[in-house]
Amino acid sequence: MQQPVLQICDHPLVQHKVALLRDASTSTRDFRALSSELAGVLAYEATRDLELEDVTVTTPIKDTIGRKVTGKKVGVVPILRAGVGMLDGVLAMIPVARVGFLGMYRDEDTLQPVSYYEKLPKDLGDRLMLIIDPMLATGGSASYAAQVCKDRGAHTVKLLSLIAAPEGVERMHSDHPDVAIHIAALDECLNEKGFIVPGLGDAGDRLWGTR
Repeated sequence: MQQPVLQICDHPLVQHKVALLRDASTSTRDFRALSSELAGVLAYEATRDLELEDVTVTTPIKDTIGRKVTGKKVGVVPILRAGVGMLDGVLAMIPVARVGFLGMYRDEDTLQPVSYYEKLPKDLGDRLMLIIDPMLATGGSASYAAQVCKDRGAHTVKLLSLIAAPEGVERMHSDHPDVAIHIAALDECLNEKGFIVPGLGDAGDRLWGTR
């Protein structure tokens, strides 16, 4: 059985940006920018194992051998609505990626995901699929999204989240041990309402200035 993967990016600049994200006084504009920047770093880490091939490159001086990505294409699937706040950062790193969207909300009584929109690229079997969502809390939405991608033919799926709770990580490892998880911070726990502690509040509200 495949060993589950959890990678926490502990780079000093990442931890600095996470601290700013957590701060309740951080403005909507800055929260949006920080989320995008961190998403780009996580995408960088999650694609570290992409295959390369040698190509001939003509520089202003002479021909030389360079290396370019080959093999798997990349697909990005933000979970609406908060996942959209990470999309630009990922696309800045991988501008040729195809983008799909999964819309879902969490039932406040059961804490289970309720799907309302699904639109994914074709040929998922040929792509590394990156699911993006700022918060991995109960793990319900992320698990559902991973299953949707697999049902549509995806063989390689990874999850990128800014903040995770141990409960969400455990759920993903149980449901999808083959889905590598890339995060910027692992927090203490979930509270009785299913929010991550200490967390950063509701990522969607802080991204888009809603309440």
